[in-house]
Amino acid sequence: MASNPNYCNITPEIEALAALAVRNSSINPDDYVKYDVKRGLRDMNGKGVLAGLTEISDIVAKKIVDGQEVPCEGKLYYRGIDVEDLVRGALKDKRFGFEETAYLLLLGHLPDQQQLKEFCSQLAYYRTLPNNFVRDIILKAPSHDIMNSLARSVLNLASYDDRCDDISLPNVMRQCVQLIALFPMLSVYGYQAYNYKEGNSLYIHAPRADLSTAENILALLRPDSAYSFWEAHVLDVCLTLHADHGGGNNSTFTTHVVTSSATDTYSCMAAALASLKGPRHGGANIKVIQMFEDLKKTVRDWKDEDEIRHYLLALLNKQAFDKAGLIYGMGHAVYSLSDPRANLLRSFVEKLSQEKGRDEEYQLYSLVERLGPEVIAGERKMYKGVSANVDFYSGFVYHMLDLPLELYTPIFAMARVAGWSAHRIEELINMGKIIRPAYKYVGTHTDYTPMSGR
Repeated sequence: MASNPNYCNITPEIEALAALAVRNSSINPDDYVKYDVKRGLRDMNGKGVLAGLTEISDIVAKKIVDGQEVPCEGKLYYRGIDVEDLVRGALKDKRFGFEETAYLLLLGHLPDQQQLKEFCSQLAYYRTLPNNFVRDIILKAPSHDIMNSLARSVLNLASYDDRCDDISLPNVMRQCVQLIALFPMLSVYGYQAYNYKEGNSLYIHAPRADLSTAENILALLRPDSAYSFWEAHVLDVCLTLHADHGGGNNSTFTTHVVTSSATDTYSCMAAALASLKGPRHGGANIKVIQMFEDLKKTVRDWKDEDEIRHYLLALLNKQAFDKAGLIYGMGHAVYSLSDPRANLLRSFVEKLSQEKGRDEEYQLYSLVERLGPEVIAGERKMYKGVSANVDFYSGFVYHMLDLPLELYTPIFAMARVAGWSAHRIEELINMGKIIRPAYKYVGTHTDYTPMSGR
């Protein structure tokens, strides 16, 4: 809570200023059509405008049949390798895959055993915060919004880096590997500081060099640092699936935009974090959990399809939950028939729900996943299909792992920092002009009126 009681107070004068801004800054929606504006950098069919090239990851949601583009089952590739193969390869070898994925994204090829060992050693080497950083930065200003806490910590790390503004590739590689290593610590410590502020015990565990990123997250967070291999493996799968998603998603595009100005790595990552925390991007899995909690309170019989269909209709008609008119976890800007990340998670979620004694909840999720697209198709005009996205199941995974809601989006960031790093390095290597799209002025020109005449 702010020490000054007036700090967050919205005065009537501010309300009036906001109303004035709305009156004088609202653009006629027809003008976007008139001038063929690609709102959201998408065309009228929702297809993204080509704004850059990348070799880091690829999203496939359509194929060519008889010269026509038609939807297909979604695929996600990291450096040309199917993410499903990465996940299954790690599971087959009974090892963790996120570190291998981070290496692949950064360097463009799969590491051999020695290369992976050395990369993990580098992560362990850099998994150390400056002296007194936790006390002076994290504990002194705890926040319920851990994404803001994480961004603040990242910007503060710049003060400890004598080569902060050096954008030579070796230095940026060092900074990126360092941040991949530190994001879990900064996030979990930020949560522990907030939890302590709320009257709970404070746990600040040191990371272990012999643990994977997923294992360290659970060990840092839990009072007894205990976890099962399966718990850590499912979390590792989530990290792998969230590590990157093409160059056009909002936070990665932000990374390219900010990098193109030749700014420092810390500022770049803070900007990406600011993008990711939005509920239309990385914050969506929180909304899924909250929506399901409301559904469980509203629907009496979790197996009654008519009752659930009625609730979903109420969501779309802005009569239930947050009245936003959305079924959270349904639909994606690119995928139509399926999101490969959701498909992969589903199998792990089923096994984890059985282990945790929450199979009934899993069946409810499965039912909503099946009914959701039907309800949406019956109510909305769509240019492509709708299916469950990765947020639909990732929040449920975190819930079953007893992870606090405040860390759901930071976990996304702990994974995506690997992709951001790869895209930042790619942008620096292929640096062209500063990214600057055009905006057309549609206001009027008026003469200046002296103060005495206003």
